[in-house]
Amino acid sequence: MATVQRTGDQVSVRFTTSEKLLGLVRDHTFPTASVTSAEVVPDAVHAARGLRSPGLGLPGRRLIGTWRRSGEKSLVSVRHGQPALRLRLTGQQFDTLLLGTDDAAALASELGPRRA
Repeated sequence: MATVQRTGDQVSVRFTTSEKLLGLVRDHTFPTASVTSAEVVPDAVHAARGLRSPGLGLPGRRLIGTWRRSGEKSLVSVRHGQPALRLRLTGQQFDTLLLGTDDAAALASELGPRRA
């Protein structure tokens, strides 16, 4: 399971070795300011949209990798029955991150954009 951590003004996403091998993904770090929205997705396996390219997709069970659709490139690592955190980004390699995590609500609150 991927881990998401905020350190100062940076957000780090770290994948397990098996996720890196199966989904052809790598760890990412980006500025907190690039997060335009953060939300909890209860059914993440069905929330991933587009074509897998590259990655691993076990329909209805496990999705790891890059999903692409018109105007959007998403980094996905989710499993059936686990809530996920969806981060929408600006100015980064990926437009959206969809990451399965047991503490999705707390992370969404922590990483969501700050309002003045």
